[in-house]
Amino acid sequence: MKIEQIYTGCLAQGAYYIESNGEAVIIDPLRDVQSYVEKAKSNGAVIKYILETHFHADFVSGHLELSEATGAKIVFGPSAKTNFDTHVAHDGEILKVGNITIEVLHTPGHTLESSCFLLRDEDGVQHAVFTGDTLFIGDVGRPDLAQKAGSITQEDLAGMLYDSLRNKLMPLENHVLVYPAHGAGSACGKNMSKETFDTLGNQKEVNYALQDISKEQFVQELTTGLLAPPYYFAENVALNKSGADSLNSVLSKSAQGLSPEQFQLRSEDESVLILDVRAPQSFCQAFIPGAINIGLKGDFAPWVGTLITNLKQSILLVTDERQEEEAITRLARVGYDGVVGFLSGGMEAWKLSGFELDTIESIHAEEFEKRVAEGEFKVFDVRKPGEYEAEHLELAYTTPLHELNLHMSKFQVEKTKYVHCAGGYRSMIACSILKARGIADVIDVAGGFNAISKTNLTRTQFVCPSKK
Repeated sequence: MKIEQIYTGCLAQGAYYIESNGEAVIIDPLRDVQSYVEKAKSNGAVIKYILETHFHADFVSGHLELSEATGAKIVFGPSAKTNFDTHVAHDGEILKVGNITIEVLHTPGHTLESSCFLLRDEDGVQHAVFTGDTLFIGDVGRPDLAQKAGSITQEDLAGMLYDSLRNKLMPLENHVLVYPAHGAGSACGKNMSKETFDTLGNQKEVNYALQDISKEQFVQELTTGLLAPPYYFAENVALNKSGADSLNSVLSKSAQGLSPEQFQLRSEDESVLILDVRAPQSFCQAFIPGAINIGLKGDFAPWVGTLITNLKQSILLVTDERQEEEAITRLARVGYDGVVGFLSGGMEAWKLSGFELDTIESIHAEEFEKRVAEGEFKVFDVRKPGEYEAEHLELAYTTPLHELNLHMSKFQVEKTKYVHCAGGYRSMIACSILKARGIADVIDVAGGFNAISKTNLTRTQFVCPSKK
């Protein structure tokens, strides 16, 4: 028996390859399926089943393309409805794979069709459970992402999750390994661990959701403090129910190199977005006017999905050399198939062409400290509310990046505007958006709060008014 966790850091997502006696199973595959096909082929195995723990919201699954490539049967849990051929398993159904078995455990709560898959080894011993978004390491799935029917509320789903955890998962043996679909950084939970697997016994000890609490307490805890999900989540669910185009077809139409002259011509179309995926400190030194920076080396896909609200958006890409296919693939993983071309030769070619350039000033924390003492200014902290509340600059306004549109009026002031996040990734995104919207005099603080906290600038913690 072989179990391999295939973890994709930029999505904080875990897919799984399971193999026994020449037969294999893929759980929660990404859209780029060729690696699964090649893995099975190199091992001399045939992919028998593609198991989906639920309809994913944070990425486009590769189940349909993988099934077409291998003939493997797609399996969802009870109540799932798709526009393509699917085996909808019943609760407790046993799937045989080589010399092992996989039992379907219906665990509604994150979504109505959510299911876990319990693997028993060749001797029939409980070995591992693949929990999807039902149970994470240190957390559980949020109950507000499902496309709900009728009058079902997030509180109803949270109550279902309470029952699923206690009736289906907690009775399993303590040595069972827990393999979830996500880790820290995913928007599918609130506070996941950086660890990507654990024993069920340890989770019973340390996971707040598995403690001896009432259903009412559980529901209250689970539904409090949820940030709004990224815009693309609902669209991805729909794509996973109906089926998406193959990644190869997306690459063939999107990976079109454009000369600076062609790129300039296409960019004159106001419906086209210029997306520059280079590192923040490369972007700020020279970029095409109007471009938005969301760096590949960061939480790229979640921020694309949060800030670009139209999955059909036409996109022109600016990348480092030979990074265009990686960028197109990462966009496609979350349903953004609208790339219409990339800048051949990158920014070096653009500079040589003589076309206009723009810049954003980025300063170190020490320089920021000096300037704060010298003149009038405004400081904007684009971290999440929880980060701000934990500790922040006394003089900073909280303007979370995911809510930037709600705070645009704050940036209309005539004073110099300094923007920071935790480390510099999100602040450059914010600065690029502000620049594209005509808001000048925006300065990025490189290194963000991590660097600022080493200065002598006054920091404070948020105090709830009711506790003063």
